[in-house]
Amino acid sequence: MYLVALLLYAGIRGNFIEDRFTLIYRDPIMYIMAFFFLVSLVVLFLNRLRDRKLILDGTRIVFHSRNRERVVDTSDLEWMHIGRERLVQTAGRFQLIVFKTKSRRRIFRIRVGRYERGDELVQEMQKIAGHVPRRKRRTFGMSRRRSI
Repeated sequence: MYLVALLLYAGIRGNFIEDRFTLIYRDPIMYIMAFFFLVSLVVLFLNRLRDRKLILDGTRIVFHSRNRERVVDTSDLEWMHIGRERLVQTAGRFQLIVFKTKSRRRIFRIRVGRYERGDELVQEMQKIAGHVPRRKRRTFGMSRRRSI
């Protein structure tokens, strides 16, 4: 999209003088659009180079990249939570999938908005979450008082 916008802008701003097309090189908007195009091209190249994938099987979750593959068995899951991330406001009902394994201290966090087919991801994760306990609420050492 950035390339198309750059070409359209260059075509509109360029001049036709004596059957020759000249481009305006001192236009700051041209530099900004070229910068965005180059940055998006580099990011696209890096994403293709990393080759990151999330593979869901009925019995395991696989985080695949070019250099490494991490496999998490669903029998090793301690708890799982599918819901919203408090600080991020994006469209959609489910924005975040969090789960903890028994063998690892830190949690796994999957942001649904970063994947192409987010709805299918949430459906598959809900199937897996049906067999796993839910996340326990933190009480921070305080108990609720009940009024009688």
